[in-house]
Amino acid sequence: MSAQVNVVSGGLSTTVQDLGRTGRYAIGMPPSGAMDQFSFRVANMLVGNPEGLAALEATYIGPSLEFTDERVVAVTGGDAAVTLNGDPLAMWSGTRVGPGDVLAFGMITSGARPYIAISGGVDVPQYLGSRSTYTLIGLGGHEGRTLADGDVLPLGEGPVPAGGATVPSGLVPQFSSDIEVRAVVGLCAYRLTEAALESCLSTPWRITKDADRVGYRLRGGTLDFVEREQPFGAGSDAANVVDLGYPLGSIQVPGGDEPIVLLGDAVTGGGYVTIATVVSVDRDLFGQAKTGDTVRFRDVGIDEALAARAENTHHLERIRSALG
Repeated sequence: MSAQVNVVSGGLSTTVQDLGRTGRYAIGMPPSGAMDQFSFRVANMLVGNPEGLAALEATYIGPSLEFTDERVVAVTGGDAAVTLNGDPLAMWSGTRVGPGDVLAFGMITSGARPYIAISGGVDVPQYLGSRSTYTLIGLGGHEGRTLADGDVLPLGEGPVPAGGATVPSGLVPQFSSDIEVRAVVGLCAYRLTEAALESCLSTPWRITKDADRVGYRLRGGTLDFVEREQPFGAGSDAANVVDLGYPLGSIQVPGGDEPIVLLGDAVTGGGYVTIATVVSVDRDLFGQAKTGDTVRFRDVGIDEALAARAENTHHLERIRSALG
């Protein structure tokens, strides 16, 4: 029998993800991939996988998984009550499992998304160079959808580590319900009045129930637009512009209220105002934010954005070094 893991319960919304389907943005294909790439990478480190091997991303309530052979498993990301055969299992640590062992989850207690890495990786077929699931069109992952009870996931072959690797507590990220997100103002920010742009950056925005892998809709204020004549090729609404590309992390204000932060499964372009772009490493914060949490934006320049990326890389290197 080929190596596999049995899905006893699919959880609330669990998908196969990797680091994303890169290089296809120009043809309208978003990258998908793990929402919280930091936690995803560390999960793979803990089980001895290359950081890009496919793993599972759960939302709020994780799956129940039955193993059929010897493996090492690790759970990172949002805090949850994780058990192995009914006994508590430590997160941010690699644990050896065997045939018949069952990994299960309780409700999330902080953050939003746990990541489950298994040594050898989840070996579903690649599509356009990635195993990530893009559920909007049923592409990639396991049959292009979230996991369901009774699914069987193939696993890759390879040596099984001893297990026991643990991320030092001082290097484990903490997830807050009130997050500050760095963003580079630009693109169509000229469409907002000066006061509206200032308001956008000072308002504590609340995450609405419309928050998923496509984007997070926020509520908390109203943004006014500069008066103008309708440009040729743009819609008549004040929030319309001539169609343009949407960078990952774009902050879109389609109606002047309820901004939307576009994430890994979002469309790649359109005709709505986008006023800023969340820096790449802070997109991970949305991966661990949930309905009701508060988001505040801070305007930064390119230099600070690059410094944030370098700091994130250094954090990962410290973990990699600590794990040996």
